[in-house]
Amino acid sequence: MDGTKRADIKIGSKVLVVKKEDQRTGKLTEGTVTRLLTNSSVHPRGIKVMLEGGVVGRVQKIR
Repeated sequence: MDGTKRADIKIGSKVLVVKKEDQRTGKLTEGTVTRLLTNSSVHPRGIKVMLEGGVVGRVQKIR
C-alpha cells in the first residue's frame, strides 16, 4: 500500500517515509507511526506523520 490515504495508516503502523530534506534523493526512513499530522483524508504526496524519535515525513509505503 502507498501512503496517500489517511484511513490506511494507524498509530503503531510500520511505515517508510521520506523526510523533507531527503525528497530530492528519495531516501526512505523506516519507523513506527506515533502521530498523524495530515488532516485531509487523501494527500497525493503521502500523509505526513511523526515517527518514534520525532522524525517527520510523508508516508511512501506501509509495511
